Amino acid sequence: MAEISSELIYEVPKSLQRDVSQVRSEIGEVKQQVHALQLSQNAIRQEVVGVHTELAGIHATLVRHEHQLDRIERRLELNDTPSMTA
Repeated sequence: MAEISSELIYEVPKSLQRDVSQVRSEIGEVKQQVHALQLSQNAIRQEVVGVHTELAGIHATLVRHEHQLDRIERRLELNDTPSMTA
């Protein structure tokens, strides 16, 4: 059987250390990418909330204008529906 030198025995742990170091580096990069994705997701969420709020405001304005037009039509007797007042 061939002799195994101490240099060969130490090569295995050195190789493992290089691999572990590379894996740690890649994990660090993945963490940074995940963090960037989380920030992007939060920005998109805030944008969606802003759009929703703006649409709610537009809807409220339209409802208010619709009620005003209904009152005007009733006063001018432009609509065919009878008034609900007693």
